[in-house]
Amino acid sequence: MAQRKGQTGNPRGRPKGKPNKVTMETREWIKRLIDKNRGQIEKDLKALDPKDRILAIEKLMQYTVPKMQSVEAQIDFGRLSDEQLDEIINKININTPDNENDTDNGE
Repeated sequence: MAQRKGQTGNPRGRPKGKPNKVTMETREWIKRLIDKNRGQIEKDLKALDPKDRILAIEKLMQYTVPKMQSVEAQIDFGRLSDEQLDEIINKININTPDNENDTDNGE
């Protein structure tokens, strides 16, 4: 019996959480392709002009290095005690180069 338009053999679709087999197979194939041709890929990159080489490497990096996202922190300093504020100031001073915040440098 033929299926009606809009119906599939699996109306519920792929179970939630089950990986897509085709996607997994394709990723594995691409990984093997790159692994087998790593030397040639490196030669090809070296043959590019520096600008093009950087662009190619940058494009490849997006698949290995996660993109950073900005995070906005909001601190209500009015709710902190004097001791907590002093601790924050001390930590900032520790992580700052010595001469930047040095007010007793004789000037």
